[in-house]
Amino acid sequence: MPKISPPVMQKIVMQGSLNATLARGKIVLCFQTRGQRVASVAADTVRKALGVGVIFAQFMTKDIASSYDIPCIQVDLETGSTILNYIGDTRKPVVKFSSEKTILGKLIAPEVAYFSSRGSSSLSPSLLKPDIAAPGVNILAAWPPASMLSPTSRSVNFRIDWGTSMSCPHISAVVALLKLIHPDWSPAAIKSALVTTANAHDEYGLSIVAEGAPYKQADAFDHGGGHVDPNKALDPGLVYDTGVSDYIRFLCSMGYNNSAISSMTQHNTACKSSHQSQKDLNLPSISIPELRKTLTVSRTVTNVGPVNAVYRARIEAPKRVDVNVEPKVLLFNMTAKKLSFKVTFRPKLDVRGRYMFGCLSWEDGVHSVRIPLVVRTVIDDFYTVA
Repeated sequence: MPKISPPVMQKIVMQGSLNATLARGKIVLCFQTRGQRVASVAADTVRKALGVGVIFAQFMTKDIASSYDIPCIQVDLETGSTILNYIGDTRKPVVKFSSEKTILGKLIAPEVAYFSSRGSSSLSPSLLKPDIAAPGVNILAAWPPASMLSPTSRSVNFRIDWGTSMSCPHISAVVALLKLIHPDWSPAAIKSALVTTANAHDEYGLSIVAEGAPYKQADAFDHGGGHVDPNKALDPGLVYDTGVSDYIRFLCSMGYNNSAISSMTQHNTACKSSHQSQKDLNLPSISIPELRKTLTVSRTVTNVGPVNAVYRARIEAPKRVDVNVEPKVLLFNMTAKKLSFKVTFRPKLDVRGRYMFGCLSWEDGVHSVRIPLVVRTVIDDFYTVA
């Protein structure tokens, strides 16, 4: 495409707000507002006003491939402000378009998309959510000819398309493969394998970044255990397994009555007078929403690796919290396939805080079985301090 240099104008673009006389033949710089949140609507508005392109300045750049009827460039607010200053300081500001180029290089990946669901769980803060992160933005897919609706397109071997919100399908596919390879694993064991082997770091060994305003280092409320690693999940070493009876005790601890629980289990189920704490549900994570004094949590791990194995605990304690694990060494053999341990949390007396994040790993020299630790220290029922 030959280079063109259309003049630039700046305006807050709302649907029906552009004067076609002013916008005709111009590139329009548009800033994101509450009434104008997405670039696609701005591009359509400028097109209808006979403009030739849009520069859309937004709170964060969302690298989502989109096609528009006119050129549309998405930039962050800082870049948008720089362009705005250029327009104000230049008598005849211009924008140049040239032919497309493919730029090769490395991007920082993975990172958590701005629209990805975040924790904690509002219904049960003692359960860490989300569990895990997976590829979900701009995922390419090939459609076989049999799925094509247009008869004229049957001459090609496949059709390429792309989509977002693909994390759930990715995890579902990984779960199906794990179940194929380990048919005796329970859903809880498969979930544990995914969570405990996930990566909390990017390809450069740095902490995963979470999109936002501003960007920040991702934590367990952004990605749970981390970014899924299917190959590692095949051989997790240890799993945190959970059965139906465990979930029944958990529902009892949340205050569900016998009738409600029976409707879920499809048979008569009665809560016992004493039931386990919500925090003791055998999940591959520990979340403590209210830590006022020393608290001990129990977990049990099942060995799914070599029969004879020795695992040692490694702790990265959340800030402002002391964490102790007993025992610190787990010895597995033919008779000891399941072992329990206790994790004790104690808030530091001189400092109080909101949610803090850490992790507990069991390591045998080959496997690193890591679970997130999430703790919020509380002074009393109505007061927390950063």
